Amino acid sequence: MKGEKHEAAVNEYPPLCLMIVRVRQFCRKSRLIKAFVQLVRFGWAQVLSCVFPVVIFASLALTKIAPLPLLPRYDWLLVICLLMQWWMVRSGMETRDELKVITLFHVIGLALELFKVRMGSWSYPEEGYTKIFGVPLYSGFMYASVASYLCQAWRRLKVELVQWPPFWMVVPLASAIYLNFFTHHYWVDVRWWLSSLVMLVFWRSWVTYEVGGVRYRMPLVLSFLLIGFFIWIAENIATFFGAWQYPNQVKAWSLVHLGKVSSWCLLVIVSFLIVATLKQVKTMAVTGAVERSHEDGKSL
Repeated sequence: MKGEKHEAAVNEYPPLCLMIVRVRQFCRKSRLIKAFVQLVRFGWAQVLSCVFPVVIFASLALTKIAPLPLLPRYDWLLVICLLMQWWMVRSGMETRDELKVITLFHVIGLALELFKVRMGSWSYPEEGYTKIFGVPLYSGFMYASVASYLCQAWRRLKVELVQWPPFWMVVPLASAIYLNFFTHHYWVDVRWWLSSLVMLVFWRSWVTYEVGGVRYRMPLVLSFLLIGFFIWIAENIATFFGAWQYPNQVKAWSLVHLGKVSSWCLLVIVSFLIVATLKQVKTMAVTGAVERSHEDGKSL
């Protein structure tokens, strides 16, 4: 009976039904168009945030293929990275505060490189004047480029944190993750315990970001996994162009073991925690300064 009534209604009001169908189709197409536009906006923001890493990868490819005069390849890569860093600040793509964060990551990354190369985890087989204990100085910029991406994406997408854990939980956790990169050579590798602890601490934490005036949100743990996975892909590209070399890549290049994704995820977590903590410290300092200025104004 219901089917007969529906058919009778369609027959009685065919133009109206056709108009409703067309309106629905238009709405669906409109939603798809809006979603596509938002995706393009998000992708463009990501591209702008990845300028430094892209330049590093392009330099790796170019210096691998083209013959280089005067200096060895590793030294040219350092010159390119220094010039790129200068231009990023000079052009305003990076702020001076972001430069301080990036410099901190350069030091942290270089310390990790010195230790890992000494332990034989990977190597830099080419010659270079700017190598210290087998580590070229440009390698620190590869870690700094991760910090550059985080800082710029944070600013461009207006990132905010929801239910962020307190400092007394975040700082020891980040320190433990970083130290495990060193201590697992002499003691038990506790990366999976640390990963479980990250899941526990950040289970209720979200990251919100803005694209085209619309705010979206994502579980913070998922963002760690996604960034870590894409860095693993970037690592495969970097090793293919000879940025560094794992022991199993000495004779011929091969895909970096998928297990490295866990290491990159943990490194991303350390990077994110440092950036987030510094952002919050700066926000608290600015808020405190504003409140003090208001109090001084009232006292006058």
